Amino acid sequence: MNFLLNNDNKKSTRQSYGEALLEIGKKNENIVVLDADLSAATKTSLFAKEFPNRFFNMGIAEQDMIGTAAGLSTCGKIPFVSTFAVFGAGRVYDQIRNSVCYPNLNVKICVTHSGITVGEDGATHQMLEDINIMRGLPNMKVISPCDETEVKWAINEAVNINGPVYIRLGRSDTPKIYDENTKFEFGKAIQLGDGNDGTIFATGIMVAEALKAKEKLMTEGINIRVVDIHTIKPLDKELIIKCAKETKYLLSIEEHSVIGGLGTAISEVLCEYYPKKLVKMGIQDTFGKSGNAKELLKYFKLTDDDIINRLKKDII
Repeated sequence: MNFLLNNDNKKSTRQSYGEALLEIGKKNENIVVLDADLSAATKTSLFAKEFPNRFFNMGIAEQDMIGTAAGLSTCGKIPFVSTFAVFGAGRVYDQIRNSVCYPNLNVKICVTHSGITVGEDGATHQMLEDINIMRGLPNMKVISPCDETEVKWAINEAVNINGPVYIRLGRSDTPKIYDENTKFEFGKAIQLGDGNDGTIFATGIMVAEALKAKEKLMTEGINIRVVDIHTIKPLDKELIIKCAKETKYLLSIEEHSVIGGLGTAISEVLCEYYPKKLVKMGIQDTFGKSGNAKELLKYFKLTDDDIINRLKKDII
């Protein structure tokens, strides 16, 4: 599939979420939105302004917010619940597990400010374990979109899925990768490029970094493919196995801990179906730090240049 990687047209996935939520709210009156006093940051404020009677500010009471959303879902509503990822996956784990996933209720948990690119708020607000937590829950589906086009698809797709969905969004602006006509499929990753030298599996904002690395490596005669794994659960096992068979080396990169996240999920597939080495890039079993988002990506070695250096050091 072709890609744009338009660095002149950047937008945060949280902004795209707010816009997509507003548009789908115009089409479906059963959609309601709950936020934990962070609507200006999560961008649910766009929905709140247009549909004040379908928006509920639950205050700093995230556990109550999940319980209320669960109740609303039993009345035929489709609740979208939003807060920062550190609260929306960590603080409310018990309520998600027992009040949403166990009864398999139709609640959509869309969290923003995930990963280290939250920036200056520091380690307490940089959620690096949420993919691990959410993909382990029965009935939960996990989506991690990379740009505004994919976010719009993810929100529309979540409405069509009957049951819990966790959507991971970020704070920082990211390049536009797909045009508006791109066809996405739930549970099916997207292969960008046909390079046979190697495969980079990426998710969320790391897809853009992987594509930048791909373009730089092309100038050195190294042709790799990038696989955008937007759906982490269910995982696209077939494409992972295909890439393992067709390319010389495999690398995963995520703005998440290397324990339990995308790299771990891919390793589980490889271990069972096609054993092959996978180099995992991400946060190496540590907490984040306070700092500028770009500086933090460099500090934790998650830039396009870091991908290239890691490939040359460990694989090529």
